[in-house]
Amino acid sequence: MLNDETKRKLRELNIGEVINAIEYQDQDPATVSLPFEERFQRVVDYLYQEKYNSKIQRLIKSAKFRFPQADLHSIYYEGRTLNREAINEISTAQFIRNRQSIVFQGYTGSGKTFLACAIGKEVCRQQVRTRYIRLPDLLMEYGDAKVIAGQEKKIIAKYAKIPLLILDEWLMADISADELHFLFELTERRSDTTSTIFCTQYSKKDWIKKLGEGVYAEAIVDRYAYNTVWIETGRINMRKYCANRK
Repeated sequence: MLNDETKRKLRELNIGEVINAIEYQDQDPATVSLPFEERFQRVVDYLYQEKYNSKIQRLIKSAKFRFPQADLHSIYYEGRTLNREAINEISTAQFIRNRQSIVFQGYTGSGKTFLACAIGKEVCRQQVRTRYIRLPDLLMEYGDAKVIAGQEKKIIAKYAKIPLLILDEWLMADISADELHFLFELTERRSDTTSTIFCTQYSKKDWIKKLGEGVYAEAIVDRYAYNTVWIETGRINMRKYCANRK
């Protein structure tokens, strides 16, 4: 049994979980009789799992998912044209290691955001930092930052280095010339070095037009024209579909 001073030191070292592990062992006669090495191994396994779980929960919380309850096992495929094989493939997070990006493209209510959050949560479970944000909110944050000297560069740097960035409502609203330049700078830094998930109603051929055409628009589209997986989410309104299943 651990004395109070040992417990204090373990908590000071930020490994207080060891106290719980040993107390659990002390309550199990079968475990108490095990050799020291095996008991110690079990303590280490317990500590590792507790630290891992805590880290995953922190990553999921800091990702700020629109649907924090979204999960791969909750994805409906019945009656949808959604490619199950493609979803299973990207859920391995290999696209992160390949520096690929994903586009979920489909009609309003077709489940784009839910899919992105489900994939994002799976990426968090593989200990990869993720951030979800709506494009209107990102542009609003940029608008607030640019009025302060030096903040524009900081916000670009902030979002440029996130391993997986989920951009929801991509191109839903018109983009100003200043915002277009910001998006160009951001995508320039992110393409080929990080991964992005776009949720949008617009197909590839409409992106340049929605971005206002011109050099910046073409440059942004070109950066995601080749190393990106496009997944159509279909026409079924999943909000209505799920409501009718209740």
